[in-house]
This record gives sequence, C-alpha cells and structure tokens, in this order.
Amino acid sequence: MPKRPHDATPPPDSGLPEHARAPLPDEPTPLLGNRTPRQFMRRYWQRKPLLIRQAIPGITAPLARDELFELADLDDVESRLITHFRNTWNLEHGPFAPDELPSAKKREWTLLVQGVNLHDDRAHALMSRFRFIPDARLDDLMISYATDGGGVGPHFDSYDVFLLQVHGKRRWRIGAQRDLSLKPGLPLKVLQHFEPEEEWVLEPGDMLYLPPHIAHDGIAEGECMTASIGFRAPSEHELTAQFLYHLAERAGEAPDGARANARYRDPGQAPVANPAALPAILVERVGAILADVDWSEKDVAAFLGSYLSEPKANVVFDPPERALNEQRFLERAKKTGVRLDRKTILLYDGRSYFVNGEAALLSSKLKKWLPELADTRRLEAKRFVTLTDDSTMTALLHEWYRAGWIRMGALA
Repeated sequence: MPKRPHDATPPPDSGLPEHARAPLPDEPTPLLGNRTPRQFMRRYWQRKPLLIRQAIPGITAPLARDELFELADLDDVESRLITHFRNTWNLEHGPFAPDELPSAKKREWTLLVQGVNLHDDRAHALMSRFRFIPDARLDDLMISYATDGGGVGPHFDSYDVFLLQVHGKRRWRIGAQRDLSLKPGLPLKVLQHFEPEEEWVLEPGDMLYLPPHIAHDGIAEGECMTASIGFRAPSEHELTAQFLYHLAERAGEAPDGARANARYRDPGQAPVANPAALPAILVERVGAILADVDWSEKDVAAFLGSYLSEPKANVVFDPPERALNEQRFLERAKKTGVRLDRKTILLYDGRSYFVNGEAALLSSKLKKWLPELADTRRLEAKRFVTLTDDSTMTALLHEWYRAGWIRMGALA
C-alpha cells in the first residue's frame, strides 16, 4: 500500500493566520468577491450562481498530481475514473494502482477523488476556509484531475458546490434549465438536452459557486485540477427514515421502555372464515400505536447531532501506535496542545455534544472547553493548562486520543 501524502498544513480554525481561516460573518473577503459571508448567504446561497475571480490569489493544488494518484490507490479512499474515449462514456471505481490509470498525455479522462480533506492537512485547511457555513452542512473536498478535454459531461447536483480552480484551466458552461432528463443507458448522469446560458474559463484562484440543480459542464483546457467543496443535503425520505429509526432505537432505552417493548395484543379478535384477509382490528390497533408516537425538538436535535456527525462508512481512524498513559498525555498536552483529527466530526448544541456519531450530555464542566474545541478544532497548550484540573476533561480527551479522534499538538 502506498504511503499517504504528507501532512504539511495545520488544521484550519480561528487561531490560524487570516489567509488560512474562515472569514467572520461580517468580514469582507476575496474568497467571496470582497463580500461578507452574511451578504453571500443572503444574496446567493441556494439562490443563484456566482463567479468569483481570484477568490484565493496565488493558490496551488493542495496535492501534486502524483500525490493524488497515490491517494486514489488507497482502500479507504473513494475514487472514480471517467473516460470519454472515442465519444463513449465509461466509469470505473477505485482503488486504482498507478499502472491502472491512463497516461497523463492521453486526452479526455478524469480522476475524481472524494474526501481528500480526510487524508491531507493541506486539503483540510483549504476546505476549512468555508466554515462560515455550519459544519453540519459541510461535506467534503473532492479533487478532480483531468487531461485536456476531460470532464464528466453536462449534469446537475442536488447540493451546493464551490468549484475552485487550483491548477490549469477549465471552461465552465452553466444554465438554469428546467429539463433535467438524462441520457439513457449511460454509467453517468449526463443531461440529455443541455442548454448553457453563460460560459467562462477559470484559471487558478478563480471559483464558481453553484446552488442545487444548476446545470453545468466543465471541460479541461490542458491538464487541470479543480477542488469541489460540497455540502450535505439529505433527502426528506432519508431524513424521515433515519429519524424514525433513531426513535425506535432509543425507545427501549427510555424510562418507559417496558411499554415500548410490550407485545401486540388482540383479546377482542373474533374467529375468521377468511384467514388470509388482513384483520380490521389489527389495522386499527397498530394505527393507534403509531398515532401515539410523539417527539420533541430535543429528540430532533439529538437525532441530527448523531446522524450528521457519523463518519462515512469508509472512514478509518488510526490510533497512536504507542499511546501515552493519561498522565504522560496530560504532560505532553500542556506543552503542545491538542487538535481534532481531520476525520473527527464534533458538533454541539445547548444540551449535548456529538462526536463521530456518539451523543453525550454537555455538562457545565464540559461547556467550559468543548464548544471551543469543536469551533476551533484545537486547544492551545496555554488554554489546556488552565483546564487540566478538571479530571473529567482530561479523561475524556485521553479516551479520544487513544481512539485516534484527537492528535497531540495544536499544529500539525
């Protein structure tokens, strides 16, 4: 198995220099065309596209081409190879050994690598510039590598996306068309009748924001790399199904769990002449049981925190090879601070915190430091020193450290 690309850039948060952190809500920023995040969210978010020239001036690709190819060879990395050779679309799923990819000199092929932010600090730092949007909505950073003429065909996404050019040039055509029918029989979702309305060539540092369902087609002009910052947008069906599962899973854990686990009874059932017919009394009584199910805003928040902090199926945490005991962990943390692992998702509300799919009460002691860790993704050494009299904190952080959820050092 190839080595992972090196971790060169510290995790992004409010403690980093201005060029490596998310802008504050009312802070004008080149990232948004000298608009503030508040102006952008009010005027453009989920409303209309926005082209931003030199959103990040002087940017270079977070990973070099060969590093991206190495990443695509890992079992826990989601990657896809899309080719359009001889005018025929083809899709393959990784991992890809280096000799399984076409030559970089061959035209019209694209490598898509998802979740690069989970595996490289430089990509994580780049994605964290967009944390003016809640972490609960921020999904991942994908890097698209393409040779000349490469693309994935005209298509639309069901979520918001920032398309940041990080190497070479790509020509984008977009249109707010209503006809979203797809070409049949293809391995890709390619629009059948693409009707572009606007067109631009993006160079390194330029960025295009697209709300959901805006049709777009990007074609590489020479070798190029594009970073796509995407957002979570679960369907109503997915949310409903997962929430009902969440309620059912916790029903037996509630104080009145005995009632939830009571068996169905029908002492009034009469004998039947048609045994295959669905009994009316069964439908009536089950309907009454379901009608009695209720939930509160607290239940919804608990579900969302656990659901949205759950790592994706391919995410694997790497515990330290030689874990420090709690005392030595504490001594080291007082000198170096700690930081969340790139893959860790830590959310909170006024009652609870949610880490990697697990939920727990946000006690008064935890409120002193846990929201800070979640928002900044780090605890500096000097901040750590003021809090280490709290054994609850040190024990919890040591547990997370042993699980690979946090790392030593406020900077990577």
